[in-house]
Amino acid sequence: MTHQPDHLLQVRNLSKSFIGVKALDNVQLDLKKGEVHAIMGENGAGKSTFMKILIGLLTPDSGEIWLEGHSLKNVDVNETLKRGISMIHQEMLVVPELTVAQNIFLGREKTSWLPYWLDDAQTNSQAEEILQRMGVPISPTTLLKNLSVAEMQMVEIAKAISNNAKVIIMDEPTSAISDKEVAMLFKIIKDLQQQGVGILYISHKMDEIFKISDTITVLRDGQYIDTKAASELDTPTLISMMVGREITNLFPDIAPSSDEVVLSVKNLTRSGVFDDISFEVRKGEVLGLSGLMGAGRTEVARAIFGLDRYDSGEIYFHGQSVHINSPAEAIALGIGYVSEDRKGLGFIPALSIQENITLASLSKHAKSGWVQTQSEQTIATQMMQNLRIKATGANQKVSNLSGGNQQKVVIAKVLQARPEVIILDEPTRGIDIGAKFEIYKLIHELSAQGITVIMISSELPEILGLSHRILVLSQGRQTALLTRDEATQDVIMKYAMP
Repeated sequence: MTHQPDHLLQVRNLSKSFIGVKALDNVQLDLKKGEVHAIMGENGAGKSTFMKILIGLLTPDSGEIWLEGHSLKNVDVNETLKRGISMIHQEMLVVPELTVAQNIFLGREKTSWLPYWLDDAQTNSQAEEILQRMGVPISPTTLLKNLSVAEMQMVEIAKAISNNAKVIIMDEPTSAISDKEVAMLFKIIKDLQQQGVGILYISHKMDEIFKISDTITVLRDGQYIDTKAASELDTPTLISMMVGREITNLFPDIAPSSDEVVLSVKNLTRSGVFDDISFEVRKGEVLGLSGLMGAGRTEVARAIFGLDRYDSGEIYFHGQSVHINSPAEAIALGIGYVSEDRKGLGFIPALSIQENITLASLSKHAKSGWVQTQSEQTIATQMMQNLRIKATGANQKVSNLSGGNQQKVVIAKVLQARPEVIILDEPTRGIDIGAKFEIYKLIHELSAQGITVIMISSELPEILGLSHRILVLSQGRQTALLTRDEATQDVIMKYAMP
């Protein structure tokens, strides 16, 4: 392979199979110094396998990888780190009981002149220097467990920088951080570019990709599709490259809602979390809850569903005052909830699709204390067809599904209880554009069937494209209730800002 002087990383004809199934086939990549190169594709396109090969976690079956003209053949993770490739994983690899500084230099601890003694002063000093350079106001002596998810993400970036990385792979780096922290991350990326660091960037957020990327490479079903300058692409073209077909009308026309009020919230307050929240939702309406991270959106939803207590205020269901003390009471009433943390709270990975779907409604599939497997399978198969869940069968483990299909299983579980109101908290977080389109169609279908949807989303195009009305929260207070005609991205952000 001929080395280009301005190229950091060159990949040619990379292939990898698992038990005869090709995960990657003939993949190509060129990463230049100071370039942000986005790797795009649906879940299952091969992005994760590709990144694992680049950092030495997997060995390719064939192909070549060159870093600054030197072959990376048969190297492990330690060797790729030494040579200058770091990765910030979507699932963060941190040690909660250690300090920020100790996490940054984990595996590369600073030692004193005494044998086997760690030099904490030097570790803290160097960590503080890196954090200050990044503009991140975190003390190096703080324990990781006392940080927010967003702050932990910044520590992971600091770890990569401390390694003097030439190439940094960022896998969904903004999936759990606020808009303010996203802006900080983008500033850090710009600084890294100026230093000649190359960034491989993976994200499902289209607006982000076009804002930060210089170049975009698309993978589909393990195949290399194309590489183009970001300036040559637009969203519809990129989506078409990713899914292999044109997706028109990403957001379906919303069905009109009725005038019948199903759920009302009056002056709902939880001290120090949210204050004086009042709204009502109608049959078949999609009410969008918008606001910056920490605005109180999820906390309001959890209080309505009985997961958290509230201090004062009232909830009315079909005009009747109700006090919901537990999720079981909410479900019995006719309210369903899909958590933003689908892996932690939405499903049990080791169980099958049918076991997860019927988990919240087992009494419907039991006789004399015994679960009727055939009944479970019938319902699960029906729900898989209705929600277009792609799997080998109802007995497949949910852990083996793509993120989009896992989300559909969680929604199917909630729908099994036949709710009149369903709360969807970040329903498309971490799933690809094709799966998002399926979730959007599902929300439209639920609305058309007369099911009331309360949707929390950090993606403004989603809020604008799917909602009949939009409730905006800021620092625990509601600041606006907008009609579809009144709402724009600028208007929502004006009301969302502190």
